[in-house]
Amino acid sequence: MLQGLTDETQVGEIVSEEKTLSVIDLIFNGGAGSIIIISVLFVMLAVALYIYFERLLAIKAASQIDKNFMNQIRDHVMNDKLEAAKILCAQTDSPVARLTEKGISRIGKPLDDINTAIENAGTLEVYKLEKNVNVLATVAGAGPMIGFLGTVIGMIIAFHQMASSGGQAEMGALASGIYTAMTTTVAGLIVGIVAYMGYNHLVNRTDKVVHKMEANAVEFLDLLNEPV
Repeated sequence: MLQGLTDETQVGEIVSEEKTLSVIDLIFNGGAGSIIIISVLFVMLAVALYIYFERLLAIKAASQIDKNFMNQIRDHVMNDKLEAAKILCAQTDSPVARLTEKGISRIGKPLDDINTAIENAGTLEVYKLEKNVNVLATVAGAGPMIGFLGTVIGMIIAFHQMASSGGQAEMGALASGIYTAMTTTVAGLIVGIVAYMGYNHLVNRTDKVVHKMEANAVEFLDLLNEPV
C-alpha cells in the first residue's frame, strides 16, 4: 500500500516537473527566429524606457519655476528695468522664462508683434519638450505587431513540420512549438503596453507645462496692457 502511494507521489512529481517551464526556456526553445524577435523587442523596450525617463525628468525640470518669478518681472517692467528683467529670465532655466525674455526683448513694438514672437518661441519650446516622444508611440504600435509576426512564423514552422511528417507529428512536439511561438506575442504586448502608457503619461505632463506657459504668456501681455 505504501509502495503504491510512493509510486503515485513520484508520478505526480514527474508530471508537475514536466509542466514547469521557465521564460528562458520558452525563449531559447523557439528557435533562431524567436530569439531574434525577442531580442528586437527587448531592445525596443530598453529604448522606450530610456526615452520615457529622460523625457520625464526634462518635463519635470521644465515645469518647475519660482512662484515669485512673474511678480519680479512685473516689478522690473513697471520700473523700466528691462535689463534686470532679461537677466532674471536668463538665470531661470525654464520655458516660461524664455518666453518671457522673448516678450521683454520686443517691448516697444505693437502687442501683436510681441504676441507673435511669444507664440513662435512657445512652439519651439513645445517641440523641445516633445523630443523623441513620438518614438514611444511607434514602439507602442510596432511592438505587438512584431510579436504577432513571430507567432505567425512559429505557427507556420509548426504546421510545416506536421505536413512534412505526413500528419504523424507528435502532438507534444507540435504543442511545444506553438506555445513557444506564442511567447513572442506576449513579449510584443508587454512592450506595446509599457510604451503606450509611457507615451500617454508624457503627453499629459507636457500638456500641463504648455498650459502653464500659456497662462504666463497671457499674464505678461496683460502686464503690458496695464496703464502706466
